[in-house]
Amino acid sequence: MRILLLSNMYPSRERPEYGVFVQRLAEALRARGHELDEAVLESGARGRLRTPLAYLQLLVRARRLVRRHHPDVIYAHYLVPTGLVAMAAGAPFVITAHGQDVANVGTVPLVGGLTRRVVSRAAAVICVSEYLALRVPGHPRRIEVIDCGVDTETFAPSPRFEGDGPRYLVAGSLTERKNLGRLMEAFGRLGSGTLTVAGAGPLEAELRAAAPERVAFLGRVEPGRMPELYRACDVYCQPSLVEPQGQALLEALASGRPVVATRVGGPPEYVTDACGVLVDPLDVAAIAEGMRAAAALPVPCPAAVEVAQRHSLAHSAELVEQLLVEVTSGGDG
Repeated sequence: MRILLLSNMYPSRERPEYGVFVQRLAEALRARGHELDEAVLESGARGRLRTPLAYLQLLVRARRLVRRHHPDVIYAHYLVPTGLVAMAAGAPFVITAHGQDVANVGTVPLVGGLTRRVVSRAAAVICVSEYLALRVPGHPRRIEVIDCGVDTETFAPSPRFEGDGPRYLVAGSLTERKNLGRLMEAFGRLGSGTLTVAGAGPLEAELRAAAPERVAFLGRVEPGRMPELYRACDVYCQPSLVEPQGQALLEALASGRPVVATRVGGPPEYVTDACGVLVDPLDVAAIAEGMRAAAALPVPCPAAVEVAQRHSLAHSAELVEQLLVEVTSGGDG
């Protein structure tokens, strides 16, 4: 097939980790023999004028590629505003909802109506979890649950590092949703071990100031360093206030590491008692107990690897390919 990938989430020099899962999925589709053109919005300066201009430029680029290459389908990521670009680009489109685009409905003015329009016009809507699929507004022609998948070659199980532990790791943007404040408070109650924080964001200074002993901040981390960070930890922690899917959780599981995960969102769909602990993200005591319990699981953890294999990048690419073929051939009913 000829596919036009359209996304506002894609790695850039400023943010090499942003949307890297979209890039990996695109590469997996290419590996399956498909031709992919890309119209992507790389992260950079934003503002009241610059953001609309950036999306206008994205639309111009997408329409140019449609006219030049006549793709069978546009494979778009993020409902609004990227979905509006997909609607106007001039070809059938399938769009993936990632989480915040659904959360914006009802909280950001005008987004609800625009989202319903995108959803109704798409040939199909992909959601990265059942949790998200139940919350997509409007009446999609077809809706499927396909997560972005985890590269089980890049993220592979390895023996536990020698030395004392438990060594906890958390990675991601330092924002309120990631719930780092409660995680650090819970860690402080354990009295032993270390907690490594990989990531940057608006709360970094506040979190550094409040961090208990034995917490280390690495700042922004290149995607290529993440495999070694997973190998160096005993437990990966992500007790977010909500986690629509949990890409880093899947990477940690593929690395053979047990996890502490929020019970709000997508993680309950794949985190089992054998590979991790689900916690109430608002309950510090529950997070602390979950960290203790997860540290008692084996490293590497066979159950974790088994879960990740069911969510492999190769499997997700196969499912996306099947859907794109069906909607463009009329095979979706």
